[in-house]
Amino acid sequence: MSNEQPSISEFDLHAYVDDQLDPQRRALVENYLAANPEAAEKVRAYRQQNDALHALFDPVLTEQPISLVVNRNGAGFRFPHYSAIAATLVMGVLGGWMAGSMTHNERAKTVYVSTDLPHMAAIAHVVYTPEVLHPVEVGADQEEHLAKWLTKRLGTPVRAPHLQAVGFKLEGGRLLPGAQGPAAQFMYQDNEGRRLTLYLRADLQNTEESSFRYAKEGNLGVFYWVDGPLACAMSGDFEREQLLTLAQIAYHDLSP
Repeated sequence: MSNEQPSISEFDLHAYVDDQLDPQRRALVENYLAANPEAAEKVRAYRQQNDALHALFDPVLTEQPISLVVNRNGAGFRFPHYSAIAATLVMGVLGGWMAGSMTHNERAKTVYVSTDLPHMAAIAHVVYTPEVLHPVEVGADQEEHLAKWLTKRLGTPVRAPHLQAVGFKLEGGRLLPGAQGPAAQFMYQDNEGRRLTLYLRADLQNTEESSFRYAKEGNLGVFYWVDGPLACAMSGDFEREQLLTLAQIAYHDLSP
């Protein structure tokens, strides 16, 4: 009889977390995890990520369906039982069409005061903070290179605020897709392993500033603001007062 260990792939680990394996394969994966602490830690992180995503999106999925009525030349077209997600997409298209009648400054303000910014920041936070092996794309040991790279991609000066004085060490950062182009994320971690992220995106034609705003996305708190051409959002599972202090320090460090 062969003593070789069964081949367990990354797909098996994700399927295990999502409870998609048959009993025999599940037993093989559990034996593999018992013998491989690193893989077990990855599974724990995947579960944590799933829990965070459920906290963000389950309230949307349980919203009551709506009916959308569109009148055209006096005739009514009714589309019953649209899901909340479909309605959100429709409203996004309508919002884009209506924005065409606004001035540029009005459009810029609409983009930044919407809940889109904190929501995108929260999604990026819950996707990457549970990662054990690859939480960032470029590490803090290459901070200068990271800042130059993100500056080039976003088209406006970008740098990582320094939060060591309040107990948060820079882990690094990454490039992300944003609603209007590239976005960036910096990640920080304290001595207890708690992670904090700063999400940045640019609108080079908008130089108006906004005050701090607060949003709650699932278990996450998000403070967001506009500072010249940068829209910024700081996310973390912290008390509101602590997160505000961290956001204010980041704001002052980012300002010229």
